[in-house]
Amino acid sequence: MKRKFRKNQQGKDLIRKFEEMLKNGESIFFDISAYEYIIQHYTEVGKYKKALSACQIAITQFPFSVELLVAKAELLAKKQDFNEALEHIEKAELFQPNDSDIIFLKANILIQQERFEDAIELLQHALDIIEEKDDMYYGLGLAYQEWGKMDIAIEFFRKAIEENQHHEEALYDLAFCLDHTGKLEDSLSFYEKFINQDPYSYFAWYNMGIVYFKLTDYEKAIHAYEFSLAINDNFASAWFNMGNCYVQMEQPERGLECYNRTLELEDPDPETYLSIATCYEKLNKPGQAIEFYRKASKLDCFCSEAWYGLGKCLDSQEKSYEAIHFFKKAIKLEKENPDYWSGLAKAEYKTGNIVSCLEAYEEACFLRPDDPELWLNWSFIHYEQGDNPKAIELIKNGIEEIPEEALLYYRAAAYLINAGNYKEAFNYLENGLILNFEKHIVLYEFFPKLETQKALYKIIDQYRKEDV
Repeated sequence: MKRKFRKNQQGKDLIRKFEEMLKNGESIFFDISAYEYIIQHYTEVGKYKKALSACQIAITQFPFSVELLVAKAELLAKKQDFNEALEHIEKAELFQPNDSDIIFLKANILIQQERFEDAIELLQHALDIIEEKDDMYYGLGLAYQEWGKMDIAIEFFRKAIEENQHHEEALYDLAFCLDHTGKLEDSLSFYEKFINQDPYSYFAWYNMGIVYFKLTDYEKAIHAYEFSLAINDNFASAWFNMGNCYVQMEQPERGLECYNRTLELEDPDPETYLSIATCYEKLNKPGQAIEFYRKASKLDCFCSEAWYGLGKCLDSQEKSYEAIHFFKKAIKLEKENPDYWSGLAKAEYKTGNIVSCLEAYEEACFLRPDDPELWLNWSFIHYEQGDNPKAIELIKNGIEEIPEEALLYYRAAAYLINAGNYKEAFNYLENGLILNFEKHIVLYEFFPKLETQKALYKIIDQYRKEDV
């Protein structure tokens, strides 16, 4: 049984002692509980190499420890060293062949290798020998879900929930599959069945809240979560999910109350800290948001959202040089996120790094070509730098990607008028007026001179009369 080390001085001393051993090349004996704590600590902070080192040293001292073999398999799977992970799991199987956790982990590794039939065969066999079947059903659901067979996955996720109403992963994955197949609304009766069987089941009401949230009916979701909390006021997941509803309804103050209540009931995690930070951002309190984004990054240094949030808040405080550092950290972790590149582009622009700004916008547009704001911003930097031909080329590229966006046509008209290409400009202006007449006022921002505005007004007014 793993001894629970205090997270304060005792735990710190243990980690320090282990690191000194590594640094000095010493050989110090730790008991299994100490090694499990060390491995868990490094895993939680994302230091997988050190966690693996601790595993390897521990296994040399305790070669028959199933817990250590499983821990190493989990870490190897995180590193996508699946074959080696399976070797360690199979060693653990020799000692405990009918252990449900070992079977589930082995199946999960097979699923990640896309060996779906092998995973399904393993889990189906486990159903005959394992008494608690909820995880086996859940694993089967995962295998079929990853295989793209959503309808079969739905049936197994339902079986997992029927075995264990508190199986949160099965609930979320069931909702995902139902949403993906367009059957979420039709499934409400499935959840209502649990409430009819036991109206005082706080978890049944919680399940219903999840479905309504997925259906974007946030008021009904809150109503369901409130019933759940009326039965069990200490149910942290219901508080957290209710906070998500309030955030979606643009009520960040109420969301903050729910998230803070979540923190009172369970240990902090990066997701809760991120949610609190988001609320503070919406309340225009970047200082408090920064505090919680930092807390999230300390709990998980691989949390790209935390680094991105820090960048956004610092940029909003006109600390763009500092913001660039954090945007780059986020991008290093998640290179294909256009929001991160766009945030970096804006910060680089503010600091006068025009070349870096343009490179970042180029990457953002490549990743999200259907975002008109990116094309508008990217082309405007060229326009502002006096490169009107490039600005025109980019805005035309944007129109090819999003031909239904009126703002792009108005911007093209503005660039072309400034280039003296009046005939072509009026063609784009006409298209913009057809798509969305009301947005034509954006043109006036480019032409502060009253005479030019009057000339544009006459053309636009003439179009209005002809249209009538």
